[in-house]
Amino acid sequence: MRKILNSSISRRAMLGGTAAAIGALSMPSILRAQDRSLKVGVYGGYFKDSFDKNIFPDFTAATGIAVESIAEPTGEAWLVQLEQAARAGVAPADVSMMSQVAMLKGQSTELWAPIDTSRIKNYDDLLPQFVNKYPDGRVAGIGAVAWYITLVSNTDAYPEAPESWAALWDPANADKLGLLALVSNSFLLEVTAKTYLGGTDALDTEEGLNKAFEKLAEVKPNVRLWYRDEAQFEQALKSGEIPMGQYYHDVTGLAAADGHPVRSTFPKEGGIQDSGCWALSRASDKVEEAHVFIDYMSQPEIQATLSRKVGTAPTLKRDVLDLTAEEFASVSSDIDPIIPRYDLYQTKSDWLNQKWTELIVG
Repeated sequence: MRKILNSSISRRAMLGGTAAAIGALSMPSILRAQDRSLKVGVYGGYFKDSFDKNIFPDFTAATGIAVESIAEPTGEAWLVQLEQAARAGVAPADVSMMSQVAMLKGQSTELWAPIDTSRIKNYDDLLPQFVNKYPDGRVAGIGAVAWYITLVSNTDAYPEAPESWAALWDPANADKLGLLALVSNSFLLEVTAKTYLGGTDALDTEEGLNKAFEKLAEVKPNVRLWYRDEAQFEQALKSGEIPMGQYYHDVTGLAAADGHPVRSTFPKEGGIQDSGCWALSRASDKVEEAHVFIDYMSQPEIQATLSRKVGTAPTLKRDVLDLTAEEFASVSSDIDPIIPRYDLYQTKSDWLNQKWTELIVG
């Protein structure tokens, strides 16, 4: 079970741009046996291993299209590689799993070939937040995988589960919290806006952003640890040293299943839902195969397999899935999620990081 924990950390580290590059692996024996092939970039480590074991062989068996899986380096590094290669008319991978911020940056250079949604049978079953569109409405990416950051607590320290993100501000929780250290991976501005400012639309203006920063700064006396190392906070949560904070729903559930006194709670304002997209390089000549792949990965049974085998949240509507209530709850929630404002981390990155350092973690 702990292997899934490693996979969730690997995929998030890749998206956050903090993991070391992992060498590309391929399956040449399969490629020789097939006439059609596709290079697919995925986050490295166990995450890639689980796709190689649980997903890609079945895809090849169903479609006759061999997959050469590529372990992507860090999110920004892979985006730069794809863009440089595309200018030369080359595709290091035909289809890649990309972070939402990387999707927006790639849009600015028309890196992503538009996806023909008429060829994606379950397109209408996709949750809207998993369809990444160009400003003119062309579809640039289709949701690949998702996961949640939730409000977590030690059950020995907190016999009753917290109900709201407002618990982060409660004076009773002074010096008890562990929170993610970066503005761009904690999404605490969005949590603040959803909890106190009427929703994340409040972040549309600089005035609204300043209000969110001011409110979030009130949390500082309650924070014991601003963490970059997930394992450090996980251990402190288990021991009760830092008994509350924000963490990954799937990993917390695994720790609870292993007998540790921890719980993951979806607050009434929603958990934070982060995700990656499948995107097709404009330099790829495998447009047909790419559409077959994205269509396959968007099928309810495949999304359910990913939830069961990889620990990711499905990108499709709940009612088209055959996940049991327990299986669904282990990776997702019916409460409307908090969707990160990825646009801000593209357009206001330097300003946000400066304010974050000055007002929150400085």
